[in-house]
Amino acid sequence: MARVDEAFSTGELSVIGRVSTASNVTLVCDVDPDVDGHPLRVVYKPVRGERPLWDFPDGTLAGREVASYLISDALGWGVIPETILRDGPYGPGMVQRWVESVDNHTERGNRLDLVDLCPPGSVPEGFCEVLRALDGAGNEVSLIHADDPRLRRMAVLDVLLNNADRKGGHALEGVDGQVYGVDHGICLHSEPKLRTVLWGWAGLPIGDDLIVDIAAFAAALPGELADALAEHITDAEIDALAGRTKELLDQPVMPLPRTSRPIPWPAF
Repeated sequence: MARVDEAFSTGELSVIGRVSTASNVTLVCDVDPDVDGHPLRVVYKPVRGERPLWDFPDGTLAGREVASYLISDALGWGVIPETILRDGPYGPGMVQRWVESVDNHTERGNRLDLVDLCPPGSVPEGFCEVLRALDGAGNEVSLIHADDPRLRRMAVLDVLLNNADRKGGHALEGVDGQVYGVDHGICLHSEPKLRTVLWGWAGLPIGDDLIVDIAAFAAALPGELADALAEHITDAEIDALAGRTKELLDQPVMPLPRTSRPIPWPAF
């Protein structure tokens, strides 16, 4: 495992493709072979390829992805794949382990994804309806997500991260059975900016098991974890994170939308 970690952090990145639908430059790379002789696949987002945003400081998105991973890891939830800041062929950037995800629409007989669309009034059992909208053809559809504890844990993490961009395609069901979240570049702002497709649990209690983890996280935050986060986000943003954590502990209920645009658009 040590050799794999060393390759992840220092091995040469070979670009094999680009995610053309991403807002920022997102490259798929292979790293030096691991202990089994297989290349390690990663996602690399160079800082120089970040698109400027009006409400987030330029050049900070890669660091926010790393900070989000550190928070997920400190909670013990494993929602975000291992993510580091390192050099690459186009300069410093975020490097994250690749998630091999299932394709429900081809590999599983056209099963619904964790976040999907369905005809209005036809929400299947085990799913929550978030909103009704018109698709590109002008047909009314329902935006739904699975009522799945793995996804619910991600939704709670998004509250802590103040995630401003949880789209449907950012929730991946791995072939290992885990549910992973990706694309956390616009998280951890000090002002409320939660925008997510995972509103199906709004107003409902957070499970005691998650609250226990959040309490442990709150106790650990002021120490080495805060020092590690300070390399990527500001003191004001760390204070805001602590405030959101305390608010969930004081009122362990999933929040209701607080902004005028609570769902990122497009939703996928």
